Amino acid sequence: MQWCSLGAVVLGWTLLGVALATAQQPPAPIPGETVSAGRQYFVRYCSACHGVAGRGDGPTAAALRTPPADLTRIAQRRGGHFPMAEIAAYIDGRTIVPAHGSREMPIWGERFGEMGGGGSIGEEVVRGNLLVLIEYLQSIQQ
Repeated sequence: MQWCSLGAVVLGWTLLGVALATAQQPPAPIPGETVSAGRQYFVRYCSACHGVAGRGDGPTAAALRTPPADLTRIAQRRGGHFPMAEIAAYIDGRTIVPAHGSREMPIWGERFGEMGGGGSIGEEVVRGNLLVLIEYLQSIQQ
């Protein structure tokens, strides 16, 4: 009887562990859903400078000292490679790279984090927003 009780307890803990592990994993994105969300974020946060199509021709572009980049040619400028981590760091903006010069672009990492209320939840918002923006930018490469 003791072995049966012990086995039931072990089985219960195992099933609970599997259920918790499964619950913590985000669902797999539906193809196209991330890109669609990324386009919406891009239009909302980036198109004023970079233009709706991402070519650097937004309505405020002429007022900037440094023209906004044509984001449809990121990979082309890097020999066909799209550097996800580099682009994420640049959009996030909280890590300043002195060699890149001054920055007119907003520091989106701070702004997105504030939208999520700061802390660990704010950081999740930052990661999620960067993910969808980067997926979208990859989709518009020429």
